Amino acid sequence: MADGDWGNQTLVTEFTLLGFGDCSELQTVLFLLFFTIYIMTMAGNIFILVLVVADRHLHTPMYFFLGNLSCLEICYSSTILPRLLASLLTGDRTVLFSRCFLQFYFFACLAGAECYLLSVMSYDRYLAICRPLHYASLMHGRFCLQLAGGSWLSGFLANSVTIVFMSRLTFCGPNEIDHFFCDFTPMLKLSCSDAEFMERVAFTLAAVYTLPPFTLTLTSYVYILISILRIPSSRGRQRAFSTCSSHLIVVTVFYGTLSMIYMLPGSTMRRDLHKTFSVFYTVLTPLANPLIYSLRNREVKEALRKALRKLVASQPCKPL
Repeated sequence: MADGDWGNQTLVTEFTLLGFGDCSELQTVLFLLFFTIYIMTMAGNIFILVLVVADRHLHTPMYFFLGNLSCLEICYSSTILPRLLASLLTGDRTVLFSRCFLQFYFFACLAGAECYLLSVMSYDRYLAICRPLHYASLMHGRFCLQLAGGSWLSGFLANSVTIVFMSRLTFCGPNEIDHFFCDFTPMLKLSCSDAEFMERVAFTLAAVYTLPPFTLTLTSYVYILISILRIPSSRGRQRAFSTCSSHLIVVTVFYGTLSMIYMLPGSTMRRDLHKTFSVFYTVLTPLANPLIYSLRNREVKEALRKALRKLVASQPCKPL
C-alpha cells in the first residue's frame, strides 16, 4: 500500500473490518436487524429528549440528565451503526485509516462521557433519597449544567490523550480488524510498533477516568439501599426504589456488558464472544435506555399520555 502520514510514518492507508463473516444471507438478515434497531434507537431517544424539553413537569435535574443521556445515546449509535449498515448493504468493508481513528475517538469519548453521566445520575438519586431536604438547594440549575458539561468534557479529554499516543504508532500490515467497528484492542494488535507503552498509557487513563465514576455510582447505590431499607413502610420503600430502579437497570446493563468483555480470559471463547457482548453495549444499550425509562417511569408515562391527548385534541374534526 502507498505511504500516508498520520503522526509518524504510516504504511497502511486503510483497514478492512471483518464484521460478522462472509455469508451473504446472514448479511441481509443483519442489515434488516441493525437497521430496525437504529431507527428504534433514534426514535426512542429523540422522543425522550423532546418530551423532557416540552413538558414543564419534567424540568427537574433527574430529567435534565436523562435528556443528556438520550442525546449521548443518539451520538453513540450514530458513531457505530451507519458505517456498519453501509458495510452490510454494499459489502464494502474497507475504511480509511484516518476515518477508523476518528470512529474510535468518538466512540471512546462518548463511552467515557456515559460513564461520568451515569455516575452523575446516581449522585442525583442519592441526594433525592438520602438528603431530600437539601436536594433543591444542592441540585440547582447551575450545578446541574456544570455536572452535565463536566461529564461530556471528561470523556473527550481522556480519550484525546489516548488518540494522540495511538497516532504515533506505525501500521504496516496486516490491515484486517476482526471486529465490526474500529475498537482499541483489535487496532492495537495490528500495530508494527511496540504497543507495550500504549497499553500502559491506555490502562492508566482507563483507571483514572473510569474507576472514579464507577466508584461514585457504586457508593451512591450502597447509601441509597441503606436509606431505603430504613424506611418503615413497605409502600414508602417501594416508592423510593421506583425513583431509581430505571437508572439502576441502565447502569447494570452498561457496566455488566463492559465487564464481560474486558474480564473474560484471553482465550478462544473470548474471541468468539467479544463481538456478541460488544453488540450489547454499543447497539442494544442505546435502544434499551428509552424503553426502560418510558416503561418503568410513572412521570414519563404521564407526560406521554398528556402529549398524546394534546395531539388528539389538536386534530380538526372532519364534518360528516
